[in-house]
Amino acid sequence: MECIFVSDIHGKTKYYKKLFQIIQKEKPDGVFLGGDLLPNQFIDSSIVIFIKKQIFLEIKKIKNSIKKEIRFFMILGNDDPRFYEKLFLSADRKKLIDYIHNKTVDFMDFFVTGYAYVPPTPFQLKDWEKYDVSRFVDVGAISPETGIRTLDVSEEKIRYSTIAEDLENLSEKSPAEKTIFLFHSPPYNSYLDRAALDDKKVDHAPFDVHIGSIAIQRFINKKQPLLTLHGHVHESVRLTGQWKEKIGNTYCFSAAHDGPELALVRFDTTHLQNATREMI
Repeated sequence: MECIFVSDIHGKTKYYKKLFQIIQKEKPDGVFLGGDLLPNQFIDSSIVIFIKKQIFLEIKKIKNSIKKEIRFFMILGNDDPRFYEKLFLSADRKKLIDYIHNKTVDFMDFFVTGYAYVPPTPFQLKDWEKYDVSRFVDVGAISPETGIRTLDVSEEKIRYSTIAEDLENLSEKSPAEKTIFLFHSPPYNSYLDRAALDDKKVDHAPFDVHIGSIAIQRFINKKQPLLTLHGHVHESVRLTGQWKEKIGNTYCFSAAHDGPELALVRFDTTHLQNATREMI
């Protein structure tokens, strides 16, 4: 199956326009959008209009104009207020998209699982942040127990739930070797999670330049899924020169980018070694 993957578009209309033009032309089987899809972190009626017109309406036009079924798999990211998740859930119920956070769906001979949470960051919005494998918080990061949330979550869930626990539950939904995992966070200590934090400190304590998820790293090592897709760390490819990594038998791709172009990853599920990343 021919697929396209993008992430961290951050509401840039020109990127969406380019993406939908390519989809119309190439007619892939699947399109994966890996979070941080919206223009900003604020609650504003203009964001609702943006989601409906710039994303959902364009997808509807594609589906109405192309006879072939194209699946759109989506999660949100740590910059996307969870307040708007209800719109994506509604679009999923209408079968316009597959909103797959914390969910597994069939995709022809494969499965697709989505997961939006990232480990604690220095940012205030905490809708999509969780403790990773324990209640440890990296130097410079802010605990999930503080900050801002756009939807209410119980104190117990915020304090005690972890990414590691969630992934253990998700791993039971499908055979890993036949599953594509759409994550927002990359795995820890990889080419894909390298941040520009060299020589930065807080109270003389140095930042860790790797900001991905230990839970996701351990999950990949243990379960060996077919493919994992990642975003979140925009500068990682610029710093490491690598947008893909193989961990055991698992291929890991990143579509994050910190330049003026849209980073678009193309892959065929039967020939993952031939995946490409184009700057558009």
